[in-house]
Amino acid sequence: MNKLYFGDNLVVLRDNVPSESVDLIYLDPPFNSNKNYNILFNSPKGQKSEAQITAFEDTWHWGDEAEREYTEILHQPNTNVAEMIQSFRKFLVNSDMMAYLTMMTIRLLELHRVLKPTGSLYLHCDPTASHYLKVLLDMVFGADNYRSEIVWKRSGSHGGSKRWGPLHDTIFFYSKSSNFTWNKVFEKYDDSYLEKFYRFSDKRGRYRLVTLTGAGTRTGDSGKSWRGVNPTSVGRHWAIPLSALSTITDEQTIKKLSTQEKLDLLDSAGLIYWPPKGSVPQQKRYLDEAEGVSIQDVITDILPISSQAAERMGYPTQKPLALLERIINASSNPGDVVLDPFCGCGTAVEAAQKLDRQWIGIDITSLAITLIEKRLRDSFPGIQFEVVGTPKDLEGARDLANRDKYQFQWWACSLVNAQPYQGKKKGADSGIDGLIFFQDELNSAKKIIVSVKGGEGVSVSQIRDLKGTVDREKAAIGIFVTLAEPTRPMLTEAVSAGYYESPLGTSYPKIQILTIEGLLSGHQNAEYPDLARGGLTFKKSKPTEKDPGQLELGV
Repeated sequence: MNKLYFGDNLVVLRDNVPSESVDLIYLDPPFNSNKNYNILFNSPKGQKSEAQITAFEDTWHWGDEAEREYTEILHQPNTNVAEMIQSFRKFLVNSDMMAYLTMMTIRLLELHRVLKPTGSLYLHCDPTASHYLKVLLDMVFGADNYRSEIVWKRSGSHGGSKRWGPLHDTIFFYSKSSNFTWNKVFEKYDDSYLEKFYRFSDKRGRYRLVTLTGAGTRTGDSGKSWRGVNPTSVGRHWAIPLSALSTITDEQTIKKLSTQEKLDLLDSAGLIYWPPKGSVPQQKRYLDEAEGVSIQDVITDILPISSQAAERMGYPTQKPLALLERIINASSNPGDVVLDPFCGCGTAVEAAQKLDRQWIGIDITSLAITLIEKRLRDSFPGIQFEVVGTPKDLEGARDLANRDKYQFQWWACSLVNAQPYQGKKKGADSGIDGLIFFQDELNSAKKIIVSVKGGEGVSVSQIRDLKGTVDREKAAIGIFVTLAEPTRPMLTEAVSAGYYESPLGTSYPKIQILTIEGLLSGHQNAEYPDLARGGLTFKKSKPTEKDPGQLELGV
C-alpha cells in the first residue's frame, strides 16, 4: 500500500484511490496566504548561501481551471455543497479567495469519498481562510460529524501591527460517521501540574491524594463504616477506583470482595493515606502509574521546529513529527491506511511509517517527492515503497519535459543527487540548474555545477557554456544532463576540458555528459569522490526507531 504519488491530488484520488479505503486523512494544504515559500538546502561553510528554491507559490487566481471545477461542483450529488459554493461566489465573486475555496471544495468531496465510514479527517489551516473552511467541512461531512477545533501554538511570540500577535494554527477534526476510530492518547504532565498535584512522596516515589468516596449516601456495603470511618455521616459513600485495585489483583477476585475487603486490600498494599484523626483516608496515586493527561484541544506542549532541530528538512510550513504522531495515534490503529494529499516534505508519511500504519502521500511537485523519498530512505533503511507518477522511462521523461520545464529540471537533478538551483530569480538563466557539494579532503567543501537540458536538440555550444560556468563559479566538475543524445562534437569538447585531480589520488572527467536514458537504466552515474556521502548536498534524516516517543497510547 505504501505509495508516493507525483501529480495533482484531484487526479490521483480519482484514478488511484478506491472509495472507502482510507482510515485517516491529514491535510496541510496551502492557506491562500499570498506568499512564496522557499525550501532551503544545505550550504557548506564557505559556499554562497543561495541554496534555496521556491517550493510553491501560495497564491490563487480565478481562471479557466477554477471555472471548470466550480461548474463540476454544481453538478455533483451533494446539494448542500452546491448551494454553499454558489452562496460563496455571490459574496466573494471571482476573487482569489473564491478560487482557493473552489480548489479545496472539489478535493474535499473526493477525500470524503475515499474515507471509510469509521474514518476521520484532520484539516490543518491558519486564520486566513479557516472560517470559510469550517463551513465547507460542515457541508461536505455534515455538521453532526464535527468533532473538534484544535488550536496548536506554533510560535512563541509575534509582534503585530495594530493586532494581537498571531501565534496559532487551527486543525479541524471531522469524522465520516458517529462510529469512528478513537484511542485514548495522553500527554506528559507539565512541571506546574506536578508541583500542584503530586506534592507528596515516600520511599516508593512521588504521589497525589485521590478521594475514596463519592457524593450521596448508600445502604449497601459502600455505606458501611470501615475502620471507624463512616462516610454516611458526611453524606457520602465509599467509591473505590477500579484502576487502583487492578494493580493488586485480577478482576474476578475484585468482584468477590466486599467494599470493606477492597479497602483492606488497598491498605495492605500501602495505597491508603491516613490523615490526622477525624479525616477520611485517601488513596495514594503514584506518578509512575499515572497515564498522563488526556490530549486537549489546545496544544502547547509540542513546539514548532526550530532552525537547529534535528528533524528540520528546510521545507516551508514543515510541522513537527510529534504533532502528526499524536493525531495518528488518536484516530487510527496499526495497519490502518493514512493519506496525506498535500504531503510537502512527508512528515505525515514518516509518522505513519514509524507507527506501523500504511500510507499514501501525494504532492504536485517532483521536488517534494524527491525530498520525501530521501527522507524515508534515511529514516528507515531498507524501507520498501512505490513512487508513482515520476518518469520511469525516456517517454515519461519527454512527457514531463513538455508539460513543465521546471518540474523536469528538478526531477533530472534528483537523478544525480543534486539540489535544484533557482538562483536569485526564477527563470533567470545563470547556467546552473543544480548543485552538488562534495568533500575529498578534510575541512574543504567543493562544488559541482549541474546543467539540465530537456529539449530534443543539444549542441557543442552548451558544453562550452558549461565549461565557462564551471570556471566562473570555481567549481571542480560540471555535469551536463540531457534528454537528447549528445553529438560527437559535444563529447569531444567535454573530453578537452581535462580532469579533476582529487587529493585522494583519483581523477574524474572535468565535464561529464549524462543522458536521461543512461541514468534511468543505471548505465551512467555522476563520477566524483565524496567522503561526506552526500551529506553536504542534502540534510540526512537520522534512522527512526519505531517508538511513539513522548506519546503513550491508552487501552
